[in-house]
Amino acid sequence: MSLKAIALGLLATSALVGGAVAQDEQITIGVSIPAATHGFMGGLNWHAAEAEKRLEAAYPNIDLVIVTADGPEDQASDLEDLVSVQQIDALVVLPFESEPLTEPVRAVKDSGAFITVVDRGLTDPSIQDVYVSGNNTEMGVNSAEYMKTRLKEGDNIVILRGIPTVLDTERFDAFMGAMEGTGINVLDDEFANWNRDDGFEVMQDFLSRFPDIDGVWAQDDDITLGVVEAIKQAGRESEMFVVGGAGMKEIIKGVMDGDALVPVDVLYPPAQIATAMDVTVAHFTSNGPVTGSYILGSPLITQENAEAYYFPDSPF
Repeated sequence: MSLKAIALGLLATSALVGGAVAQDEQITIGVSIPAATHGFMGGLNWHAAEAEKRLEAAYPNIDLVIVTADGPEDQASDLEDLVSVQQIDALVVLPFESEPLTEPVRAVKDSGAFITVVDRGLTDPSIQDVYVSGNNTEMGVNSAEYMKTRLKEGDNIVILRGIPTVLDTERFDAFMGAMEGTGINVLDDEFANWNRDDGFEVMQDFLSRFPDIDGVWAQDDDITLGVVEAIKQAGRESEMFVVGGAGMKEIIKGVMDGDALVPVDVLYPPAQIATAMDVTVAHFTSNGPVTGSYILGSPLITQENAEAYYFPDSPF
């Protein structure tokens, strides 16, 4: 069964075959995600709400309950309520942090719920029935491959990382592996916490220390906005280019319009939450198996294909 077929919505069946349930049997699915604390999570929240409307319209017997959390403790409490109050049949969860949410999600699993984990994995993957994520390795590789087309031996780059997590390490290691042997110099790399203000401050520091920078790997579009602001404030936008990542509409619009400073982006889709919800619903509506891992692609977004990734109504 293709992921595309799932996303389009498989026809519900009344036959009790595999994971499918009768059309009149009420199913409640909890969706627990971080609150919109920054741009990417704002987009993820928007895509979750859009998927909720679409799926509930297609499947009247399915109720999706979305809850947002401001931190790990808040999210753990939400999970308890989803089990005790909502009596959920399945959970879609993007953990605020991996370790603190592992045991709370295990408790949901022990209640009999089907578990779909999104993006930030648990420390015990055996808890999950489904895992959905962007491709962090591909994100790093595709960013490096583009830079290699623009730079030559002896050129200099700086790197702004996210936060110290497995996701960041996967991206960074893949990027550095792809750059190996090119002769392109990495002057420094610093964490910018997937945050615009931190991106601005780190880039200001790089600009003050390095008079010759040819490229910047910002990894994340929130960081990219801060980086661009710092470069323009320093009047050095003609000296370098920036590669970000995720698919923020502001960045994608710039790519569409031919922005020379941020000429490309690399997708890490906030819409992955919608994929996770689609797959979880399919567990109850399809007679085909859905368990396993769904690693979504991280293609290079260029001026030629940017329109396909532009969602002007999204907050991200």
